[in-house]
Amino acid sequence: MIAAKMTSVAYFHPGGYNVSMRITRAIVHLDRLRRNIQTIRGHIGKSPLICMPIKADAYGHGAIPLAVAALEAGVEYLAVAAVCEGADLRKAGIRAPILLLSIPGPEELPKAAALELIPLVTDREFAGEVARAAAAAGKRLPVHLKVDTGMGRLGCSPAEAADLAVFIAAQPSLEYAGTATHLAVSDSPAAEDIRYTKEQLARFWEALTAIRQAGLDPGIVHAANSGAVIFHKDTWFDMVRPGILLYGYPPDAGFPVLPVMELRSGVAFIKRVRPGESISYGRTWRAGEETLIATIPAGYGDGLPWGLGGKWSVYIRDQPYPLAGRICMDQCMVNLGRNSDIRRWEEVTIFGGQAPDAGAVASVMNTIPYEITCNINKRVPRVYIDQP
Repeated sequence: MIAAKMTSVAYFHPGGYNVSMRITRAIVHLDRLRRNIQTIRGHIGKSPLICMPIKADAYGHGAIPLAVAALEAGVEYLAVAAVCEGADLRKAGIRAPILLLSIPGPEELPKAAALELIPLVTDREFAGEVARAAAAAGKRLPVHLKVDTGMGRLGCSPAEAADLAVFIAAQPSLEYAGTATHLAVSDSPAAEDIRYTKEQLARFWEALTAIRQAGLDPGIVHAANSGAVIFHKDTWFDMVRPGILLYGYPPDAGFPVLPVMELRSGVAFIKRVRPGESISYGRTWRAGEETLIATIPAGYGDGLPWGLGGKWSVYIRDQPYPLAGRICMDQCMVNLGRNSDIRRWEEVTIFGGQAPDAGAVASVMNTIPYEITCNINKRVPRVYIDQP
């Protein structure tokens, strides 16, 4: 058996204490990330480029270790949502191109320019602000023009795209380096959603054609998010942006990627309760018979959804044990049954690994996997495993 290379990364609470050895921890499989990247590369071929979103601390997985592993595995671009996220990557020595997916405030633009982050430019006013910040920083800053083809979030209209491209290209401090859009329902196989994605693509082509007719090269063209990587080859263009797909949660269950994160803890306390005794706040759970209750030091203060109480089972020794009562801020309770021989400090898997993954948690909570992994906060140390 090949031994895994394991590195524990300590996070620190603002109060100053080190939580690197805490029993509740997130296991992050860098080897699975590398495999997911290879799977996507095999699916799309040698081109287009791959841009990996590292925003929100790499969807809760840890931005710097994930960025380093992704770049080593062949990802060409990274993407963040906030200037501070890009600053962390640059401070760590990461020099790869970094897209800035959200609009920074005026006070952030000088920093964005100095760090050579690549903003998405949405309108003439913002383009002018970016140009002035780049000029003040002594930079010729690459920017990508963002076209709103139906997401309704950021971007110029397709009809405005050519004029905005001409304006960008005329700014001495800007380099018109790319053109992007975002697809709203590309992860859905429903006929209506497929039709809408095709409409978005047609609008995007209109914008690209107008830009080229204005005598400009639209640069790196990109539109495909995770769903489009799987379902819409005609959206791949020069670069794809598979987000949650890289972290192991495909919109198509048949696409062979692996979840990168597991959440584990341990049994901190065990007690026997009598029939009729209640557990946790609100007394929503009562023992139907004499049973053993284990307390696990993980709760909604760590990012475990409060609403999972009574709806989820953790795994101990590869066997499921249901949560008993409401999840507390720092702890949750588990029903071990009447005659369990489980002992204090045995390992508990909350999700991933031997237990259902964060996608299953999301299904129970009627949400998306992004929210589950993003909410596992920095009180929970990350342990990084990279197995050749």
